[in-house]
Amino acid sequence: MGNGLTSHAELAALVDAVASHRDRAAFAQLFDHFVPRLSAYLQRLGTEATLAEELTQEVMVTLWRKADQFDPAKSSVPTWLYRIARNRRIDYLRRDRLDFVDPLEPAHDVGEDPEADRMLDLQQREERLRTAMESLPPEQLTLVRLAFFEGLSHSEIADRAGLPLGTVKSRIRLAFTRLRRTLEADGVVEAG
Repeated sequence: MGNGLTSHAELAALVDAVASHRDRAAFAQLFDHFVPRLSAYLQRLGTEATLAEELTQEVMVTLWRKADQFDPAKSSVPTWLYRIARNRRIDYLRRDRLDFVDPLEPAHDVGEDPEADRMLDLQQREERLRTAMESLPPEQLTLVRLAFFEGLSHSEIADRAGLPLGTVKSRIRLAFTRLRRTLEADGVVEAG
């Protein structure tokens, strides 16, 4: 994800640190990671650059003040913050146009936001994958985590796990076969 943030779990842990003990270093990491992304997102929605920066600052203040309201079981940190940004933009547009609200304004059309739809789709796929991974035998799950969440090569996994390289490769291959079957059955990936 850039800036050393590689997973939704790491982002959620940083938000938790802000919520539980006002961790300024955690907030700084979140700030550095999300400010350019949120500003770009708001500008893609048609917000002028200066206003996008202002709204992004409001989103980050909201994160600081309301970090305890974030629930990782309901959404990822990016989804939560993009939703807050979108709502801040809508609130601004409503304040700015009290005398006239255009029902065709793209900001009012939540279902047609391709970025939000894509993020929701990714979140749902991530949840299905997490569930599918939980069905793996522990000896396969451990190796898959080392390969993909820690980025270790097969030989590094073999060294760390104290297993022959062939065993590592075989278990990872079996895990992928099992995951593919589970995800195909759920319709997450196309059979092929």
